[in-house]
Amino acid sequence: MFNFNIEEHKFKYIHFIGIGGISMSGIAELLNHYGYKISGSDREESDETNRLKSLGVEIFIGQKRENIKNPDLIVYTDAILDDNEELIAARELGVDVVSRGVFLGALMRNYKYSIGVSGSHGKSTTTSMIAKILIDAKVDPSILLGGKLDEIQGNVHCGNSEYMLTEACEYKANILNYYPSMAIILNIDEDHLDFYKDLNHIVATFIGYMKNLDENSKAIINIDDKNCEPLLSHIKGEIITFGIENEKADYNVHDITFNENGNPSFVVSSEKFDKDEEFSLSIIGRHNIYDAVAAIIACYEFHIDIDTIRKNMKEYHNLHRRMETIGFYKGCEVKTDYGHHPTEIKNTLKALDEHKKGKFYCVFQPHTYSRTKMLLDDFANAFYDCDEVVVTEIYAAREKFDSSIHSTDLVEKLVKNGVNAKYYKTFEEARDYIRSKVCDNDLVLTTGCGNPDVLAKMIVE
Repeated sequence: MFNFNIEEHKFKYIHFIGIGGISMSGIAELLNHYGYKISGSDREESDETNRLKSLGVEIFIGQKRENIKNPDLIVYTDAILDDNEELIAARELGVDVVSRGVFLGALMRNYKYSIGVSGSHGKSTTTSMIAKILIDAKVDPSILLGGKLDEIQGNVHCGNSEYMLTEACEYKANILNYYPSMAIILNIDEDHLDFYKDLNHIVATFIGYMKNLDENSKAIINIDDKNCEPLLSHIKGEIITFGIENEKADYNVHDITFNENGNPSFVVSSEKFDKDEEFSLSIIGRHNIYDAVAAIIACYEFHIDIDTIRKNMKEYHNLHRRMETIGFYKGCEVKTDYGHHPTEIKNTLKALDEHKKGKFYCVFQPHTYSRTKMLLDDFANAFYDCDEVVVTEIYAAREKFDSSIHSTDLVEKLVKNGVNAKYYKTFEEARDYIRSKVCDNDLVLTTGCGNPDVLAKMIVE
């Protein structure tokens, strides 16, 4: 097992391959704060690389052998393949090399209290909710987020306590590298099928993760999700369950109501509470209640005052790119979202559709050929809650071109299912079409985890 002690400074100079990623940039900033010499490379400039540069981190745009300048350790992201020039150079030079997942697991072990938030959906929302509460409660944790939160001016907070809070993503079985003192499992769904064989493979990986937890740990599990049930018998520490109108759950949510804006209020019952506790959210969507309850439980288990939790849940506003309003065009509100999986898209569209005033247009940028191909039928059934769908070119991300799948395949299936759908190759074409259609009180959502926020800004401009 790879070990990393923050205080020892055994690895004085650390280079990151793929430093612009949301997780990699956060880890790099944290280590820079602790006094390590940091450098890193990425394919293109971004807000994340520019922020690191402003903090004194040496950034290389493009990945070449000459970027490797005798570091003590190299950390590479999951998107980096074995033929990467920097990775090859590092191995030839005998430099220690670890993946992001392995390094994050080692970093977490430096903290007495480490919180890992996992699940196919809702990780960033739940983690950011916990972050807001812990910061207001003066816990001052170190935080790594998968999105940008206004309260910490970005995706990372360099804390000064024994607490660390991070998302724990299951991609490429990275969760098997983590040994947190508190693990939160929000849900388990079919995703990352470029790596996993099927849902059973994903569940088995989560079971392996649960086996990492020791007797003093706490596992907070959503027992409304049937895919989470097999995990329970493999947990050695304390099991804490939650659900909606589920009397078997340790924390049971009931009496859910929504105000005129779609913001939910709900009651949570638990033997751990002195009385039933009511909470209200300022974000929309029933699915966000699960995220909120997981955050409430995590903070309450760390003895945060219930009124502090309640206040922060009411004040919480979404991360950037989570149903974020970018602006208006001809009186039409333009939002963007990170949702890129059929379940996420369904939940978001349903929440927005319930409170629309005019027509509702969704522009979807599919993310990766493998996900689009393997979940094509699910995507074809995910867009019923909007009036019209525009599908743009697939965002390849880490993958090579695959001629066996195209955005038009999705459009054909959507049309067959009775959905008004069109394909536009470029953002410029999609922008022009949307601008020609919308009017006052309409709503546009651009969604995907590539760069659909860029399109939203183009529509507004």
